[in-house]
Amino acid sequence: MLLGLVLGLGLLLAPAGSAALAAQASQEPTEPASAICAPIDAAEVAGLFDRWNAALASGDPEQVAALYGDDALLLPTLSPIPRADHAAIADYFVQFLAQVPEGRIDSRTVRLGCNEALDAGTYSFLLHPAGQEPRRVAARYSFVYTFDGTGWHIQHHHSSLMPPAAA
Repeated sequence: MLLGLVLGLGLLLAPAGSAALAAQASQEPTEPASAICAPIDAAEVAGLFDRWNAALASGDPEQVAALYGDDALLLPTLSPIPRADHAAIADYFVQFLAQVPEGRIDSRTVRLGCNEALDAGTYSFLLHPAGQEPRRVAARYSFVYTFDGTGWHIQHHHSSLMPPAAA
């Protein structure tokens, strides 16, 4: 407060060319709300995947889509169409859940930040397409989770089929 008063007084006495500089300096720094970091550890990030996998097991595309943030982006495994809103994300899961997927993590790396967490690695799904034999599909994945003040949501989810092994 005192700094603002001194700099304000300096504006009255300073040459006109330095007014903009003094005005910038007079703004007292404030800590942004985003600087308050929600606590999370690697085990809790793993739990966020488990929550998503349990939503898959529900068979309800709306339950799965509700785990994604309002402006989330899903780059799905079995569709070439990026999904960038709730309706499009839910639509993808209608077809995916029809195959009754059973997911599991095969390898994982977790990175933590302030109000965000990255979970990336490989996972696989045992799919049960109607009228067909079950098949396992391996993929690479990344989930970026963000904390919005009320809870953790998927902000970005990328999944791509595992390429064939090099000969």
